[in-house]
Amino acid sequence: MNIYHDLNQLPVFKNAVVTIGSFDGVHRGHQKLLEKINHLARDVEGESVVVTFHPHPRLVVYPKDHSLQLITTIDEKIALLKRYGADNVVVVPFSIEFSQQHPDEYIEKFLYEKFKPSYIVIGYDHRFGLNRQGDINYLKACAEKFNFKIVEIEKQEADELAISSTKIRTALQKGDVNAASNLLHHYFTLTGTVVHGERIGTSIGFPTANIEVTSANKLVPPTGIYAVYVWHGGHRFKGMLYIGNRPTVSRLKNRSIEVNIFDFDKNIYGDKLRLEIVDFIRSDKKFDNLQQLQTQLQLDKEASLKCLSNESPLLMPDGKKETASLAVVILNYNGHEHLAQFLPSVLESDYTNMQVYVADNGSEDGSVAYLQSNYPSVRVLQLEENHGFAEGYNMALKQVEADYYAILNSDVEVTEDWINPILELMERDQTVAACQPKILAYNNKQQFEHAGAAGGWLDKWGYPFCRGRIFNNVEKDKGQYDKTQEIFWASGAALFIRAKLFHNIGGFDADYFAHMEEIDLCWRLKKAGYKVMVRPKSVVYHVGGGTLDYENPRKVYLNFRNSLMTLAKNESRGRLLWLLPLRLVLDAFAGVLFLFKGQFKNIQAIVQAHWDFFPKLSQIREKRKSNKELIAKTSIAPPNMTGIYPKSIVWQYYGRRKKKFLDLVMKSKA
Repeated sequence: MNIYHDLNQLPVFKNAVVTIGSFDGVHRGHQKLLEKINHLARDVEGESVVVTFHPHPRLVVYPKDHSLQLITTIDEKIALLKRYGADNVVVVPFSIEFSQQHPDEYIEKFLYEKFKPSYIVIGYDHRFGLNRQGDINYLKACAEKFNFKIVEIEKQEADELAISSTKIRTALQKGDVNAASNLLHHYFTLTGTVVHGERIGTSIGFPTANIEVTSANKLVPPTGIYAVYVWHGGHRFKGMLYIGNRPTVSRLKNRSIEVNIFDFDKNIYGDKLRLEIVDFIRSDKKFDNLQQLQTQLQLDKEASLKCLSNESPLLMPDGKKETASLAVVILNYNGHEHLAQFLPSVLESDYTNMQVYVADNGSEDGSVAYLQSNYPSVRVLQLEENHGFAEGYNMALKQVEADYYAILNSDVEVTEDWINPILELMERDQTVAACQPKILAYNNKQQFEHAGAAGGWLDKWGYPFCRGRIFNNVEKDKGQYDKTQEIFWASGAALFIRAKLFHNIGGFDADYFAHMEEIDLCWRLKKAGYKVMVRPKSVVYHVGGGTLDYENPRKVYLNFRNSLMTLAKNESRGRLLWLLPLRLVLDAFAGVLFLFKGQFKNIQAIVQAHWDFFPKLSQIREKRKSNKELIAKTSIAPPNMTGIYPKSIVWQYYGRRKKKFLDLVMKSKA
């Protein structure tokens, strides 16, 4: 998501679908509106633009009115708009001068010149300009002149937006955070900086971080103890929050907001904390002495832990979960350095219903101890030995419950918003079984990365290649593959997949050990009628060869052997009768290329791959039979072969010198 605070620095938006409002709380009603503009933006191949104001217009127009309490600060609001999928947020600096524009000036100089909107999605009661003269009818009258269309939010829906905000504020003012959470569709948050306190909590065994909430208009719930989640540096901890005047210590009269973070011992003065308030525990109370207070705090901690442990997902009106649950699972084998370098970016991901797992494949480099010491929020799944990529993930994912799995290499740096675009797509289209982000090179972030690039294809002979990478020719990223598209296979370096479907279709084939098992998996999904997609709006950076160099003989062996296995398991028997002999010839050609490079061990690797493959044909026949049964049980439609290139990529690349994906005649196999 892009965020803009300066109207003079706005880009030229593409087919902008614009909506305007305060969006305080970004509650359920706002979320439906965001979904509406995002759908409309996709329909016109444009982008959604949310226009909001800071300071809140009421604070500027009525500066002596101090009654306004806001559910969200501007930073909290922006984070929520990002979470719920807005492409762009424009924060308009609101002033008296801005409020006094004539409606004509507002439309021409502000809406038209700044945004060039294709659509404006607005409420029936929206007012703008000097003395609030402008309304939706005024906008409709100007629509033809400025070439935009008006989509009116119906009266009932617009009224619900206002009513929900009022209900949320009322609930929070009463301390009913459960009611507020149900209306918000997320937890109410308090964000502030850790400042020095009186250290009374430390003296009785309950050290607290004192929080300074700098926004004077931020709504703060009434005094009492609350169960909370505490976010610090990408980690989420359990804790209990105190809001009150500390009546047990009579000399302290000012309101205090302080949180006791469970199982936490770090110096965080000056750091920012974000508190998600889950439930109310008890009202504030004066005790005769600090010992009584200490005893009560222990009971409060137990009550908070019980509350947080028994927490149920927030429910939508139709009974579905607030947001789909995601398990990010990183397979590790002696990757201590990669975990130290890249795990922090994963933990900073802007997705709340997420749990990060590291499945350790019998590492001997202290990886497990490092994780347990430094990342207590990460769940470690210990496997007794190195089972390889395929079986390692199979064993780990049997222990993980979630709606979706994000299978992620340990040498991948993710961007903050890498999750939302993909899950939004998969939640919207239930026929999408798997999806990958755009994968760029960590060491050259303007270039695609070998393992997946902008989505995988197969040619008619079963050779894999990518949008942005054919064999070893890797393109620069110039936005040429930024369109969300259906592909044939998604990279295992960063693979999102429906958890239930992963298991129902048989998971990875353990015999692969590593490399191309994701192509085999995606082929089964495609034969069951599902889609595999790439969502370039999501971006990650992959080191590549972080565990095994691309021209390492071991990797050459696995790629050639596993490519043959994939064909034998998934191609029709009729095609296999002539395709496997042809592959012998084509693989021999690859051996000649390695000969010219002087890579004799790679020639040996190709030979060994064939020697190991052909004796297993009877075993592969049994797998074909088993897979056919799984596919039949899982199937939702006829086989979907989108992403098959109907020609030989070997000939196109070496014979016709077509080095880039866009150079190919892209005509998918029916």
